[in-house]
Amino acid sequence: MGSFLSSLLGGPAEASTGVAVESSDQSRVVAFHSSSRWQLHFNESKELNKLIVVDFAAAWCGPCKFIEPAVKEMAAKYTDVDFAKIDVDELSDVAQGFGVQAMPTFVLLKQGKEVDRVIGAKKDELEKKIVKHREVPKFAA
Repeated sequence: MGSFLSSLLGGPAEASTGVAVESSDQSRVVAFHSSSRWQLHFNESKELNKLIVVDFAAAWCGPCKFIEPAVKEMAAKYTDVDFAKIDVDELSDVAQGFGVQAMPTFVLLKQGKEVDRVIGAKKDELEKKIVKHREVPKFAA
């Protein structure tokens, strides 16, 4: 039974790193299963001017499951944006640190700072905010 669960949940590689890339459809959404691994990723992102969309969800959350295909589509469409997924039950300390109180909550980060947030399965609102914040400011010549 344990090996069956391991194969469903990502196997031994995931257990050692605390990170799983949802590989069934080559999704660009990276699921974090370790608070320390998330913290390392978060700290590294502070050095970059890259938008990160963090999807705080729960396995039992209907709206989270409903919007998941749209999030995967956005991750494939906006390859200059990083997409992360955190299960609030699994990494409750991370969810608390971001003040997440409802699922799904999407926190948009740049250089370690929250630039926007979408609460609920609001695909159009999320996509508009991704487009808004992914743009790099154009400097006058």
